[in-house]
Amino acid sequence: MINTKKIILAALLFGGISANAAAFETTARHAILIDYDTGAYIYTKNHDVKMAPASMSKLMTLYILFDKIRNGTLSLEDTFTVSENAWRKGGAASGGSTMFLKIGEKVSVEDLLQGIIVQSGNDACIVAAENIAGSEEDFALLMNETAEKIGLKNSTFANSTGLPHPDQKMSVEDLALLARRIIKEFPEFYHIFSEKEFTHNNIKQGNRNPLLYNMPGADGLKTGHTDEAGFCLTASVAKNGRRLIEVMGGMNSSKERSEESERLMNYGFREFDNYRILSAGQVMAEVPVWYGVKKSVTLVVPEDVTETIRRSLRSQYKMKVVYDEPVKAPIKKGAVIGYAELSDPDGQARKINLVAGEDVAELGLWGKFVANLKYLVLGSK
Repeated sequence: MINTKKIILAALLFGGISANAAAFETTARHAILIDYDTGAYIYTKNHDVKMAPASMSKLMTLYILFDKIRNGTLSLEDTFTVSENAWRKGGAASGGSTMFLKIGEKVSVEDLLQGIIVQSGNDACIVAAENIAGSEEDFALLMNETAEKIGLKNSTFANSTGLPHPDQKMSVEDLALLARRIIKEFPEFYHIFSEKEFTHNNIKQGNRNPLLYNMPGADGLKTGHTDEAGFCLTASVAKNGRRLIEVMGGMNSSKERSEESERLMNYGFREFDNYRILSAGQVMAEVPVWYGVKKSVTLVVPEDVTETIRRSLRSQYKMKVVYDEPVKAPIKKGAVIGYAELSDPDGQARKINLVAGEDVAELGLWGKFVANLKYLVLGSK
């Protein structure tokens, strides 16, 4: 028998009349907006281009700290000693963001986390790097190894802080994926990102994330600013059962960062929503079986499928079911025997595996003989 591709056209997924989609533009040089649950890219602009990430690269320093606390290598109660190098490079005299640590001070890992997240302390990052890896240079090697391990394709690190360096680069796409990992993998620490202030050595400092003050549901993650990077932000907002993550870089002022980041978030929540398009166990087709004790087998969806879809274009999404025929017995329940292809209005397609809904045993020799005879005489399977 010759295998042929069988296609079953399905109906439009959603009813309703499409409206014109509203375009979005931003003054940020780099930007991405993704849906936390589905991972869908809602908006991109130079999203995979390496750029200076400034203090947003501290998210990688934090990821390593969180991971070491999780696996027991560190604890929140452990204390690190502040070196003169950390004080000089990351302290107040350096002119950058600082936790105002003192030379020789012993500081807990818990306080360092708050100093990095809330106060964006360069000194706190260097203290953590030196005490974990021996030097900031060796910690940067660990950052690069970790980036490769978790699949960041456009990130290289030379320091733990994000201070200017030609080899300190990240894409906004990598930052969004890293932020998503932090939220998903370390929920026990994520609440720190929403703290609006932290006091150390009697010096109170506020969180620089503008969305914490302007948008209900904003709860993270990290700002950044250098002359090369411009004003930057990695942020997350949870609203009405959805969470969006955005990263924006290359803006010209803190005011522009605040306004553009809020605009992009509002665009994502307003124009897009998550729709369950398929449900686990849903029967998509019943297809004929060759050499089976049953004449057909159902193609079912193995798990729920949710897509992030622009509200105004949802009626233009289409689906078709594809499988190779003939489908031959024996067939095990759960075996992949086809797929559903979801096409968006731009022609981009996603394939979703479909599996057998039940076992179908193979006919014996006599049964196969009868089936072959029937096919030869009647042309029917």
